[in-house]
Amino acid sequence: MTEAERELAAALGRIPSGIFVLTLKRGQVETGMLASWVQQCSFQPPQISVAVQRQRPLIGLLTAGSAFTLNVLDAAQTDMIVHFGRGFSLDQPAFTGLDLLRDQDNGPILSESLAYLTCEVAGRCAAGDHDVFIGTIKAGRVLGEGQPMIHVRKSGMHY
Repeated sequence: MTEAERELAAALGRIPSGIFVLTLKRGQVETGMLASWVQQCSFQPPQISVAVQRQRPLIGLLTAGSAFTLNVLDAAQTDMIVHFGRGFSLDQPAFTGLDLLRDQDNGPILSESLAYLTCEVAGRCAAGDHDVFIGTIKAGRVLGEGQPMIHVRKSGMHY
């Protein structure tokens, strides 16, 4: 890597992002993943954008109109980074040992999360090595007091 590329990577890494857990349920499949590239992108209707790497097993389940839940992690919930950081195949249990609130139509809600949003996929577009999903927010609730988890990377070229 050249010096200019290192400087670019360092500068790009300074863009802060939250740390979230995206969850979903389709039939017998319940799974989740860490998501860090999430941003509100609309007021009316309220929407968020979520970038998902194409190799993620759950990406095929994020189809137009499908439901998902975005769990906002508290700054102290570093155990969730460890739990969800390795990723899960669709046949692996993703929520073993976690306290959940079940929602029949959306993904599981992490009961210890700071807040959650239930969403419906409204759009998808390719963005380099990720796809960006637009989720229309259907409901949301704050579950606790605290500060959301924020992450600043040393390099903007990898997680």
